[in-house]
Amino acid sequence: MTEIQLGYGKSTLGFSFDDNRYEVLSGNLNDNQPLSDVEIGEALSAPIQSPPLEDLFSAGDSVLIVVSDATRATASAQILNLLVRRLIQTGVSPANLTIIFATGIHRAVTTEEKVELLTPFIAQRIKTIDHSAYDASQMISLGTTERDTPVEVNRALKDFSQVIITGAIGFHYFAGFTGGRKSICPGLASARTIEATHRLALDFVNGGRRAGVGTGLLDGNAVHHECERVAALIEPRFSINSVVDDRGRAICIYAGEWRAAHQVGCSEYLTSHSVGIDKKREVVIASCGGSPYDLNLIQAHKALDMAAHACSDGGTIVLLAECRDGFGHPTFLKWFEERGSKALERRLRDAYEVNGQTAWSLLTKSECYRVVLVSDLPDDKVRYMQMIPAHSLTEALNEVGGEQQGYIMPHGARFLPRAGG
Repeated sequence: MTEIQLGYGKSTLGFSFDDNRYEVLSGNLNDNQPLSDVEIGEALSAPIQSPPLEDLFSAGDSVLIVVSDATRATASAQILNLLVRRLIQTGVSPANLTIIFATGIHRAVTTEEKVELLTPFIAQRIKTIDHSAYDASQMISLGTTERDTPVEVNRALKDFSQVIITGAIGFHYFAGFTGGRKSICPGLASARTIEATHRLALDFVNGGRRAGVGTGLLDGNAVHHECERVAALIEPRFSINSVVDDRGRAICIYAGEWRAAHQVGCSEYLTSHSVGIDKKREVVIASCGGSPYDLNLIQAHKALDMAAHACSDGGTIVLLAECRDGFGHPTFLKWFEERGSKALERRLRDAYEVNGQTAWSLLTKSECYRVVLVSDLPDDKVRYMQMIPAHSLTEALNEVGGEQQGYIMPHGARFLPRAGG
């Protein structure tokens, strides 16, 4: 028997398994060591398709730095500490530096989270702004895109002479990848703009996902291209995107021109974070990887979506997701009033909301697989979402039963199972 520890919130759940029955899909996480401050500094000095920081910023600049919220592990504390100090060395006054949290439609960042995301030193010395996608007074209109998407973004993006975007590159189930343009849209866009870009993920004529939209896809992905069009109206001066390990430490940095650096990072991420499988199996045990990836159900769904790439139709997915912040949005449960994904899709056609699309995506999984959810969510609410509640891994495995072959995904949303490996 082999023992593995699977992330669950800020702790782990142990699982002993038979190697002849289960295969672990985890890539080569241990091949990369966390980057030192010196190595991150070298990446900033040799950016992708961009001059170095010292040639881009000067004493007269006011600089807005965009930082991801607490639902993302981006190694922001280390990166921001180095970035702020370097900007000050170029002559930018600390009084002319401001950090804004790209929360999209997520909740606001707490005081404790700000300290964790920025370090106490930065949090105490640099002004921060909290974005709210529902606060019209924060927004400025920049017109529409060529697809008639209304472009409404936080006015702070135009109040500063320079904008730097930071984030992390990972898989996203319909935008293709996180990072890059997502710091602006949806990160700092209005709810109306977010809905207009995200609804492009669905094909309301033929049903289901729009062609070209999906995990690991950028070329031909309508959601990606529209979010990029919005970001282009801001023209970020510089970008820093990280790839992090299972402890949230930076193992790669892609700095430079915001489009080019993101493109390079995504291409390399797809190669390094794909795991080959010979075939789909009847059981998949997937951990989100612990906090912050299982902070709420909307975030945890990303691991469920990835597990579906490895599970045969009609099989069982066991999802480990603490969800200490609950569902992720107060209105999330209302979408499960529709008892089937087809009915929910019709509802979205007439009254689209971003969280409704996540509910639709979750519902398509629970219709195709037996989804056993190990979480802190109330049992009745889990059943309402057409999943099977469990309070421990042992209880969940009792639901699985039998001797079927399976996969274990200890970092559910981070590795894409691909046939033919």
